[in-house]
This record gives sequence, C-alpha cells and structure tokens, in this order.
Amino acid sequence: MLTAADFNTLLLTFKVASIATVLMLLIGTPLAWWLARTQSGWKGIINAVVALPLVLPPTVLGFYLLVLMGPAGAVGKFTNWLGIGTLPFTFAGLVIASVMYSLPFVVQPLQTAFAAIGQHPLEAAATLRASPFDTFFSVVVPLAKPGFMTGAILGFAHTVGEFGVVLMVGGNIPDKTRVVSVQIYNHVEALEYSEAHWLAGCLLLFSFSVLLILYTALKTHPVAHPLK
Repeated sequence: MLTAADFNTLLLTFKVASIATVLMLLIGTPLAWWLARTQSGWKGIINAVVALPLVLPPTVLGFYLLVLMGPAGAVGKFTNWLGIGTLPFTFAGLVIASVMYSLPFVVQPLQTAFAAIGQHPLEAAATLRASPFDTFFSVVVPLAKPGFMTGAILGFAHTVGEFGVVLMVGGNIPDKTRVVSVQIYNHVEALEYSEAHWLAGCLLLFSFSVLLILYTALKTHPVAHPLK
C-alpha cells in the first residue's frame, strides 16, 4: 500500500508538474511561434538548443544547472544579489530544472501546429484589419488547439517521470524536493519492493492513460503529433 510519505511525493510531483507546464506554455508559445515563422539564420541553432534535452543525459543537464544556479554560478550570484539565496535543493529550483528538461516536449508540438496553419488564415485576418494580437488569439490559437493540448499533456507527463535532473538539482529532501521517481529509487535502495511496486504501478497507469488520451486525440488532429 502507499504510505503517507508516498502520497506526499505524489502531491509534490503533480504540483511541480502543474506549475512547470504553465511556465512551459508561457515560454514555449512565443518561442514556437517564432521558430515556425522566422527565416532567421539563428533558427537552426535555437532549434538545436531547445531540442538538446532530448539527447543530452539528464545528469549532464542537471549538473550544469546545478553549477549555474549554485553560489559561484551566474544565476546563483544574481539570486543571491536579489536576497533570495541559491536555487538548488529548493522547490523553485526543482521547477526551473523541470522546465528546462521538458520544454522541447511543449515547443515542438506547438511549432508543428503553428507551421501547419499556413499563411492564408493570417492573410484573411489581415484583410479584415485584425491586429497581430487579435489574429494570434482569434485565429492561430483555435487552429493550433491540438498542438497546445499535445504540448501540455506531454510536458506534464514528462515532468512527472523525471529522475536524473530533479535528483541533481532538487536532491532528496522529504516534503520539499523528493518527487515520485526519487521515492521509488529510495524504496528499491531500501529493498522495499512492495512499496516500490505500488508507486511504480501508479506511474505506469498514469503514463498509459496519458498516451491513450494523446493518441486518441491525434486520430482526429494528426497535425499535433509530438516531436514530428
């Protein structure tokens, strides 16, 4: 059975994933729009940087984030200057690491959805004297709804299943930074296989449900296919 500590890690994990998903949508939407529309020579470089977490070992990304946000890092010096201390081994640091690691799972479906819209709907909106702001929210967002749904689902699910990055940056502090994946590791390390089975089973059921919902939606909206 799930213990009280297991329930706490589940709640913390879903809290981190929820906040990170909102932040990824806020950051990823303008970034994906720019990548889908720009002809800049920087497009390839930015695409590669965004996709880097897909191929980079999580511990490598976690290590560099740990250094960057530590007392000697640029971000750490800045947060110390602001008087909020350093971010490693804090909830805020955990959220930032999650955003950095899962961002391509939000940006790439959005970029694909934006690119599939084409130029004609935007030109039609322009002939009606719609401002770029109105065009985006009245035309682009409804047409790209499958991309938003796909990005949000994948970003949330991927954040829930993180291990290497969150362990490097957040550590293993109960009720503060200990997420589900780390708790499963703790159970296995302590030879508590029954407890590990329960938590792992919860994640397995969650992951299957997410993928089932996603691929059911993709039958109707293939443009939103993730990481296409």
